[in-house]
Parts: sequence; C-alpha cells; structure tokens
Amino acid sequence: MNSRRGFLRNFLAGAGIFASTKVFSDQEMKLSQRMGGMQMKRRGETEASEHGHVIPVPVQTPDTPDLPFRLDGNVKEFHLIAETVKQEIVTGRIVDLWGYNGTAPGPTIQITQGDRVRIIVDNHLPEATSMHWHGFEIPNDMDGVPGSSQDAIAPGGRFVYEFMLNQEGTYFYHSHMAMQEMMGMIGAFIMHPKNAYQPRVDKDFVIVMQEYAILPNINVPNSMNMEFNWLTFNGKSGPASTPLIVRHGERVRIRLVNLGMDHHPIHLHGHQFVVTGTEGGRQPESTWGPGNTVLVGVAQSRDVEFVASHPGDWMLHCHLPHHMMNQMSSNVGPMSRRAGMPGGEGMEQGMGMPREGSPTSDENGPSLGRGMGVGSTADQAMSNSPLKALSPIEHQDMPGMQMPAPDVSKNANAVPGFPQDAFMEGPMMAMDKMVNKPENYGLRPGWSGFMAGMMTFVRVLPPDKYDQIMELRQKQMGKNRAQNMPGMEHNHE
Repeated sequence: MNSRRGFLRNFLAGAGIFASTKVFSDQEMKLSQRMGGMQMKRRGETEASEHGHVIPVPVQTPDTPDLPFRLDGNVKEFHLIAETVKQEIVTGRIVDLWGYNGTAPGPTIQITQGDRVRIIVDNHLPEATSMHWHGFEIPNDMDGVPGSSQDAIAPGGRFVYEFMLNQEGTYFYHSHMAMQEMMGMIGAFIMHPKNAYQPRVDKDFVIVMQEYAILPNINVPNSMNMEFNWLTFNGKSGPASTPLIVRHGERVRIRLVNLGMDHHPIHLHGHQFVVTGTEGGRQPESTWGPGNTVLVGVAQSRDVEFVASHPGDWMLHCHLPHHMMNQMSSNVGPMSRRAGMPGGEGMEQGMGMPREGSPTSDENGPSLGRGMGVGSTADQAMSNSPLKALSPIEHQDMPGMQMPAPDVSKNANAVPGFPQDAFMEGPMMAMDKMVNKPENYGLRPGWSGFMAGMMTFVRVLPPDKYDQIMELRQKQMGKNRAQNMPGMEHNHE
C-alpha cells in the first residue's frame, strides 16, 4: 500500500511542478493515477490485472517527477514543454539549464507495451528545437530529426507526435539539436512489458546521468567545453542526490541512462548484479553474468538487477575519479589556489585551461621573464599547491560553512603530490544538515563530506527502519503538498 501511495504522490508532485505550463484537471489526474496496467503492490510485481497479467512495478526516478497523461479515447496524451530551467544541482548551487516541464532531466514517461501515445511538444526556448525518441521503432515522420523527418519546432511552435509502441525496455527522449542535449534536454521513457519480467522485482529505479561545465562565477553551462566539473544523477550532484531505499531481501532493478559526452563505469558496493537489459530492450537470460560494475556508454542504457541481501548503506557511483567530485576537474585550474580572478585575463586563462598544446607542453610552461604581465602569468604550469593554512577553511560559495582543520601529518606539505582528494577544493566538506531529507535518515554523521558528483546510496534496510523512512517520506510529501496547495496547510499539522 505504501508503494502505491508513493506512486500516486509522484503524479501529484509532478502536476504541481508543471502548474506553470499546463494545468491538468482532477479528472485527468485520476486517469493518470489509474495508469492502466501500472498500479503496484507493496511487495512487487505480483498483482494480476483483469486479464490475468502480472503487472510491472512502476519505476521511481529519485529527484525527478513522472509525467502525467490524459486519456483521449484509447490514446495516452502527454504534454512536454521545452523551456529554460533553474535547477539546484547541489545545496546552494542554482544553475541555468534547458529541460522539459521545469526540470532537467525532463520528467519520466511510463507507458505499457502496446499503448498508443500522443506527445504534444511546445517550444518555449529562444531557438528552434526538435524531439527524438531514442531507439523507438516508429514511422519516419515521427522520428524527430530536423531537416530530414520534420521541420524544426520554431520558438513558440508546437509539434504533435503520435505513434503505437510495441517495444519494451529502458528508452529515452532528447532534443536532436546536439548542444541542447548538453544543456540538459533529455528524459527517461520507460516501456513496461505487458507481463512483468521474470524474475519479478520489488523496486525499479531510473537514474539519468548528465554532466556540465560551469564556471564557479556563472550559472550557465559551457556546452562547448570537453571537461566537466558538475556530474549529476537525475539532476543532482552528491551529496544532494536522493538515496535509493529498499527493504532487505527485495529484488531491485536499476535502469541507468547516459546521454552526455563521457562513458560512465557505474559501480555498486556490497552486491553483485546482472545486466538484464540495454537501450534495445530485455536481454536473454543466457547472456546474464555476475558483476558489480557496468560501463554505460554514451547514448546507451543498462538495466542491472540484484537481490538486496546485504544490509547497509551501499554506495552507487561512477568509478571515474573526476566524476566523484564537484568542481574538481582541471578546468577550475588555479582559481582554487588564489583569491579571485586577476584582471586582464580571458575566461580560459582564468580557468587555467591551456590555449595551445597539452598541459605539460612548452607553451604552458612557467612564464620566466614575463612575470610582470598579468595575463601571461596565468599561462604557467599549475599543479596542486600546498595548503595555505592547516586550519579551518571557510567555504567561498557558502559563507558560514567551514571545513574542519585537515587531519594531516606535520610534514604534509613536504610530501610530493599533497594535497589530494578532500583537500583539493572547498565543496568536499560535510553538509549533512543542508541536504537533510527522509531518505538520509540514519546515515552515519559526516557522510556527506565524501559524497560528490555521480554518487548516491542504495540503502538496504531492515523492515523497521525501512518503514520508519517511508513514514518520514510520507509526512514530508504531505508538507510539500500543503505548501503547494493554498488553504490546505491546516490538514498537515
């Protein structure tokens, strides 16, 4: 029952987010909530439909809403709005992205194999766009490629896509204007099978991976950059990402979607899993093999499944070292080793980005004899420099927050390579209270200090702790609903 209520709450939350662009009637919301063939039981894919089918569990997309629909006869009608988005990717860091219906990635669409769907796409961007349905077997004039299968959707314009879907699996939608993808324009599109996969799962999650290059002093991604300093799961960087909450003993599916510039080796602690699906659908069981890391390439999705047999708070993360960090790629460069940006420099020099050659080439060596030129001194080789003070450090972007004095040896600055890891930049500090949410209840104090980038938890909980977090989540959703619905506050004391 808790799971079903959670699914319905997701729809209500989604409708609240979309209020500025499309208001759904009560009747439409009831139709969405029924989601023919999509309701669920607490213990997984065990509920039979009126035709005797075993109904799949709806997916959960932490930190990202589901997209409601209305029924027009036998057609499920969805409404997507391409628009600018202000999104808090980690506490205190609000950035300007492009997405759909107020979020990046866009809301998750869920349908059942055999459904006929109509998707109305409105363009509220200042330039043309189009929508590609990645991996869909649909008529060519619905494929969404501007110039070949359709005209681009002009600013203020609309295009209506309609097609039958006979596939099943983890798919996604995205703008087919390449650089718009790098601004956030992607969303998950789940095609549930008519009958639930076997073996059944009790929990089904989606994680969309994105990456952005955003200078410390601005809020707009540089979509042309090839180095990324903000890496996200469902639009959030650790420690702001919401953990996946499962009950000890449940079978879990995690659907991983990647449409960025980098491949991501996703690793799960504490469990072995099998890869059961790709962006082409379910794989034959004969191809399954045990593992704990799966490489999700660009434009790919991977489904992994496992039994949550080991209690604990287990990390799920990209294993590329720079993808487990916030603002730690080399494009930040010397800005973290000096106060402010010197005058007279261009953006690239200020970031420490080499303009010619490799970072170790002669062009980027020390500017001996040129030290008086403000711009030229930025072109010298910069590596990790000694800490300025082995004392508490105030975070530049969040006044009042401090990182405790580093726990290092007395001769630390004399050791080649020091400092590394948590002492490289300011954001690597504990901010447990700032990212407090029901799903984080009971985590070890200070957990957030080493949680960044593409990192989250799979929390395998005993029944009592699981039920406690579900109760806290329900109360929190009730409060949020009351805040978004004037006149309802008194119902949620």
